[in-house]
Amino acid sequence: MIGRLSGLLAEKNPPQLLLEVGGVGYEVDVPMSTFYTLPATGAAVTLLIHHVIREDGQFLYGFGTGEERAAFRQLIRVSGVGARMALAVLSGLSVAELSAAVARQETARLVRVPGIGKKTAERLLLELKDKMPQAGGGVVGAGSAATTTGDEVLGALIALGYSEKEALAATRELSPGLPTSDGIRQALKRLGKF
Repeated sequence: MIGRLSGLLAEKNPPQLLLEVGGVGYEVDVPMSTFYTLPATGAAVTLLIHHVIREDGQFLYGFGTGEERAAFRQLIRVSGVGARMALAVLSGLSVAELSAAVARQETARLVRVPGIGKKTAERLLLELKDKMPQAGGGVVGAGSAATTTGDEVLGALIALGYSEKEALAATRELSPGLPTSDGIRQALKRLGKF
């Protein structure tokens, strides 16, 4: 199974891109949240991959962060939700927004995503309950580690009024294990507002 690809970004055609790795071009579908953070065509890029093998072909889904890929994997486990719908959810909501909607059981927030009806939204909320990261950190009932520093910094920047695109760009190169307060300072410096 393919878990990560690093190469040159050959083409960008939303929601798909062509990633050239060692002379081979891989077609990868990505959510718009990842697409907006991609560098210019011809630049080097690394994506985390969810690889699907079916009778009719092999499909690659790429993500800029581990949190997006984990959320995608939770979404496709919900009955009636395929990869396309999961990408639509992650294109319409950030992982933090999805987690908040699940925690508060906000059907209306999910219904705003194109392709999600009321019944599908209710099913998503029911089946994702206790499986998505919560605002207090960690995944309730899943036994996972607490939310990473990058997620906390991202949430803080969004709470300060920055767009998700700006916040993602500012947190892209944070060092792992960095205290949250230091991460926020570094991200604000990158945004030129500190």
